[in-house]
Amino acid sequence: MQPKPLDTAPSVHALIGAELRYHREKKEMSQNKVGRLLFLTGAFIGMLESGTRRMRPEIALKLDELLDSGGYFFRACTALKDLRQPDQSAEAVKAEQSAKRIQEYAPQHIPGILQTEAYAQAVLHSGLPTAAEEAINELFVPVLERAKMLQSPEPTVWTVLDEAVLQRMIGGPAVMAEVLRHIAELGRRRRIVVQVLSFTAGGHPAIDGALKLMAFSDTPTLAYLKCFASGQLVDDPAAVAQYEFAFSLIGASALSPSDSLDLIESMAEYCDLKSRHPHNSSPILLRKSEHIE
Repeated sequence: MQPKPLDTAPSVHALIGAELRYHREKKEMSQNKVGRLLFLTGAFIGMLESGTRRMRPEIALKLDELLDSGGYFFRACTALKDLRQPDQSAEAVKAEQSAKRIQEYAPQHIPGILQTEAYAQAVLHSGLPTAAEEAINELFVPVLERAKMLQSPEPTVWTVLDEAVLQRMIGGPAVMAEVLRHIAELGRRRRIVVQVLSFTAGGHPAIDGALKLMAFSDTPTLAYLKCFASGQLVDDPAAVAQYEFAFSLIGASALSPSDSLDLIESMAEYCDLKSRHPHNSSPILLRKSEHIE
């Protein structure tokens, strides 16, 4: 069987990965064999070839020696070290599809994997207010595919939503009511773990932006950092360990899963009320001890 062609468009790392496949196949070695000789897994070598994983210098040196590549991989890694980090959003989406566990802190909006169709469209329209409808539709399909991941037993999903996510009326109250009920339903049937990080929690380690951790069955955990119009994958073990610790602290500071679900459902009720009575100026109720009449 012919191997699947590599997509070399997304990044320089994908181009290096294509070169890795070329040298590996020239040596008539499988991904598993290369991985075994380098004390890695075949799956990890596959992720290097697809560009999902960034090749680190110490691995590049071993590959150059094993594949007789004339120092190409080490030179490429050294040259890339000083380059501006490209947007790696596409690679992050690919990695998410094979993750066994996803842990995510969302500071601004509901993550794609938990979105409803109406909410997803509203997010895209908000981020691209002048884009043609054709362009929005092209981006919309992959978002829906991500949401379908929750129809399977894996991945395990643990999401911490900042309170601002519940307060921000993306798409309007009716759209918010629908997506919040969707999240609550997923939580109630124990498909996901969801928490809300209250404003009263104060400062926290991820206060500067979004954080996603993706764990795999046979390769090390990846961290994904998202900021305006860009995203960065991090696979350095020391850095990933710091992000894992940060997420643990965020979870410890957030409301319990049970209280969070009560709060999300209460906010959904408020959004329903707001959609039926748009001129009602009563404040948004976001405390478990308060109830909408």
